[in-house]
Amino acid sequence: MSTQLQSQVDTLVRLGYPNLLDLTPSAFRESLRPLEPYAPDCAPFDPSSGSVPFVLVIRAPVASTLPFVNRRGKPAIDRLHPKKPADFIPIESISLPEGHAYLLRDVDRGAETRNVTPDDAYVSIVAQHRSPLTIEEGIALVTQFPEFLQSNHCFSLLASRCGDKRVPALWLSDGHPKLGWCWAGNPHTWLGSASCAERVGIEHRHAKA
Repeated sequence: MSTQLQSQVDTLVRLGYPNLLDLTPSAFRESLRPLEPYAPDCAPFDPSSGSVPFVLVIRAPVASTLPFVNRRGKPAIDRLHPKKPADFIPIESISLPEGHAYLLRDVDRGAETRNVTPDDAYVSIVAQHRSPLTIEEGIALVTQFPEFLQSNHCFSLLASRCGDKRVPALWLSDGHPKLGWCWAGNPHTWLGSASCAERVGIEHRHAKA
């Protein structure tokens, strides 16, 4: 197992993710071994720059995983009101791998989509043959890499919607990672739209944009 993947698995075990899947820590680790070939060793990188080679996503309710997010000692807060995390579901145009875990590869925070409406950012991301991210994927990112979230460099999660014009996003509020929403037609200078090149599941099925 690559050093980076091992580090991510260790983080999830420490936080208690195996309990979310009713697995022992050893069984949890073993269940993720099929992903090893798709998470090779990588050069050192700085998550604060807005790009990471891959991140491990565990399929679990956001209400259960958001409390694990902590940045510089400040826990994440949910401000999706009047909606709940469970109200936001993946959009039909993306394909998520089957199974309890998968990798996002070549993840980007979306600096070029800052001050671009989410609606227009979606068009741009798809035109680059990339995929926007879901709420679950955004939580996975900031769980592993809290510094991926930076002041004035925050990101929308265009692949989760709740049936109206609300688009979920992650930003900083008094230093706390905040899960909230913005309107699909409103641009913000501090908010881009995150994306990935592909998703790879336990069964080695590649799901590209």
